[in-house]
Amino acid sequence: MTEVTLETIRQYVAGCKRCGLAAGRTHAVPGEGCPTARLMCIGEGPGYHEDRLGRPFVGPSGQLLDKILAAAGFSRQTNVFIANIVKCRPPANRDPLPEERQACLPLLLKQIEIVNPAIIVLLGATALKGLINPSAHITQLRGQWIEWQGRLVIPTFHPSALLRNPQLKRPVWEDFKHVIDKYRQLVNPSHHSDYH
Repeated sequence: MTEVTLETIRQYVAGCKRCGLAAGRTHAVPGEGCPTARLMCIGEGPGYHEDRLGRPFVGPSGQLLDKILAAAGFSRQTNVFIANIVKCRPPANRDPLPEERQACLPLLLKQIEIVNPAIIVLLGATALKGLINPSAHITQLRGQWIEWQGRLVIPTFHPSALLRNPQLKRPVWEDFKHVIDKYRQLVNPSHHSDYH
């Protein structure tokens, strides 16, 4: 059996037909970032811009995520890996169906195993439901640490929710302060952030 790497997953995802989403995609979006990141961000699924480019979080919500990460001292180039619960865009950006999430989950779990992050930030309800608990509510669990398979997971609101409701920016920033503190504790005591 060949060793599974992020590259072999990327190649597999490009031709994957495990669920119906494959039929409508322009590009699959396997994920990207630092292959040895100790911090991983997981969103729900690709949108219009991501489907066009084959990269995660490149539209308006992705630009906001990059700003949040930069303020916290992180970037997808140096210390973050970004992925989604599903690798192909759902029609009209609807929430992925349970069977679509289930079809993609083994690929995401393999990526988590390979990257081996100490901390996972779940961006939005779909990521929380898809990875932790299908009946979980983001409003109840946001900002709380969850132990999952030997890793620390913290759910927060998806950047697209912040674009719709700017009042959510403050709670998300509070959540990222927790991430910074935990990162300093677990990974790099001298991690630098502009604001914390």
